[in-house]
Amino acid sequence: MTHVIACIDGSSITLAVCDYAAWASRKMDAPLEFLHVLGKSEYPVPADLSGNIGLGSREHLLQELAELDEKRGKLALEQGWLMLNEAKARAMADGVVSPTSRQRHGELVDTLIEFEHDIRLLVMGRQGEHGDSAGEHIGSHLENVVRTLHRPILVIPTDYSEPQRILVAFDDSATTRKAVEMVARSPLFRGLPCHVVMVGADKAEAREQLDWARTTLEESGFEVTASIHAGQVEEVLCGYRTEHAIDLIVMGAYGHSKIREFLVGSTTTQLIRQAKLPLLLLR
Repeated sequence: MTHVIACIDGSSITLAVCDYAAWASRKMDAPLEFLHVLGKSEYPVPADLSGNIGLGSREHLLQELAELDEKRGKLALEQGWLMLNEAKARAMADGVVSPTSRQRHGELVDTLIEFEHDIRLLVMGRQGEHGDSAGEHIGSHLENVVRTLHRPILVIPTDYSEPQRILVAFDDSATTRKAVEMVARSPLFRGLPCHVVMVGADKAEAREQLDWARTTLEESGFEVTASIHAGQVEEVLCGYRTEHAIDLIVMGAYGHSKIREFLVGSTTTQLIRQAKLPLLLLR
């Protein structure tokens, strides 16, 4: 059975990650697993310092440096397990049955690739441990994870609020059609009012595409509001979100080439930076 996997670290956003992951686990009736990855800076690989004995070096100083690295690694390991245990306790208090945890050494992206077949939904914070005070900064690992994994990723803000209304950003691409179909069949959003928004010219072809999305969702029992708006994608979606009290946006991620994104910027990256609510990203 695939899992809801929540990536946690030492950042202030960890509590919100735990709460959104617990919400998703309950709604989807899927097992919840917390993952903590110790990077090289937190858990250094023992080094052979013998080649550094030269001018200004002493063997006992090199030995002390090695011992400090080893101690730092053990403390990081212990801190990680304490964090995982507290996350599990918080999830159980939120009604999740028997959450599990894993701790790994290495790079987050490589670890998630290894576990990709186990992931039904990945939950991550917008900012990581070193980005708490960085304003609109995106966590250093997040963009790489979103570009690499082909699993739904829920990117969450700093505070938890249970979603009550969702918005699907729709452009009739294969990815956003997949998003509509996923919302229609997923228990994650069952019972929530759903807004479908297209950005562009209000033409007959666009209306036909929007009607497909509306019908697909209505046939699955959703209360649907569908509309087309002119303007810039980020501005339209963020403005619509504020006007209609949207709690969560579902959208495709990184649909253009790297060259196009370099020239005109990435809608995905801009929305992650600007949005003050969870984004469910699909590729």
